[in-house]
Amino acid sequence: MVQTITIEEFFALGTIPIIDVRTPAEFTKGHIPGAFNVPLFSNEERILIGTTYKKQRREEAILKGFDLVGPKWSGFIKDCIKISPQKRIALHCWRGGMRSAAMAWALDLYGFKVYTIKGGYKSYRAWVRSNFEKPYQLFVLGGMTGSGKTKLLQQMQMQHQQVIDFEELAQHKGSAYGSMNHLVQPSQEQFENNLALSFSQLDAIKPIWVEDECQMIGRCSIPLPLWQQMRQAIVADFQIPYRERVNNLMKEYAVLDKNFLVECTQRISKRLGPLETKLAITAINENQMETFIKTVMVYYDKQYFKGLSKRADEKIFAIKSNGTHLEEDSRLLIDFSHIQQKKTFKKIADGI
Repeated sequence: MVQTITIEEFFALGTIPIIDVRTPAEFTKGHIPGAFNVPLFSNEERILIGTTYKKQRREEAILKGFDLVGPKWSGFIKDCIKISPQKRIALHCWRGGMRSAAMAWALDLYGFKVYTIKGGYKSYRAWVRSNFEKPYQLFVLGGMTGSGKTKLLQQMQMQHQQVIDFEELAQHKGSAYGSMNHLVQPSQEQFENNLALSFSQLDAIKPIWVEDECQMIGRCSIPLPLWQQMRQAIVADFQIPYRERVNNLMKEYAVLDKNFLVECTQRISKRLGPLETKLAITAINENQMETFIKTVMVYYDKQYFKGLSKRADEKIFAIKSNGTHLEEDSRLLIDFSHIQQKKTFKKIADGI
C-alpha cells in the first residue's frame, strides 16, 4: 500500500527509514539527515534522460528511463529489505514525481508499506527554511578565544540544557585554524538540514544556548533569519584568566601539524599584520608554541571585542570565573538564563 504524507507527518511517524531515490550527486549536496540513498538513476543516467527529454520528447525520456532501470529492480528491493526488514519505508525524490512514484510502485508490489513525501525533497527544504524563521529563546555564550566555550556548552548539555553546537554541525572551529587539519565540512545545504533538525527537536520557548559565532563558520553560513536572532539575543560574556585561556589553546592547537599552522597563519597575514605574522610563523617553526598562541590571540581578541561592540550594551552580561570547574560554571550559566528569562516574562506581563 502506498500512502502520500507531508514532511511533518513523516516526522510524526517516529523511527521509520527514509529512502532518497535521487542521484548520488543530489544526495551528496544535501539530504534529510539519516536518509539512505537508493538512487533510481546514476548521475550520468539522469543527465542522459534529461538530454533525451529536451531534444526529443517526454515519452522518449520515460522509455529511456525504463530501459536503464529495468535490470535494477531486484537490487533496489534487496537494498530496501536490508534497510527495513519490517518492509515499512518512506521515500522521496526531488518533487515527489516519477522517480519516487516508480520506486513506490515496485516496493508496494513486493509487499512494502510505502509512504511517499508530498512535494519530495523540495518540500523538506521549505520545512528547513521555515525552522529558521521561528522565534527562539536564544542565549549566546560569548568569551574571548580560549575561554573554553565549546566544552562549557557540552557540559551544559550533559546537565539536560538545550544546546546547539554550530561548530560540531559545521565541522569547523570557526577560525583560520578551524579545520584542525582533519575536519571535513558538509555542504551549505546539508549544514542547514542538520541545523534545522537540531532546532526542531528543542522546545522553542525554553532557553537554547549557542556559542557566539561569526555568520560564516568556515565555508558554512548561519542562515540570516537565525543569525539576526543571535545578534539580538542576550550574551553571557564568559571571562576567565588570561593564563587559563593560553593553557586551553595550547592543549587544542599547539599539538597540530606545524605546516598546517603555518599555512593557516599565512592566510590571515593581512589581518594579522606583517610583523605579527613573521613572529607567529617563526615561533611555530622553532617550536615556541606559547609565543605563537599569544601572538595570534591578540588578533582574535580584537575581533571578539569588535563583534561585541556591535551589540546593545544592555544585552551583554559579564560572567567571571577562574575557568577550572566546568560543572560549577555550567550551573552559573543555567541560573543566569533562568533569571534573564523571568525578567523577560515580567516585562511582557507588565506591558500587557
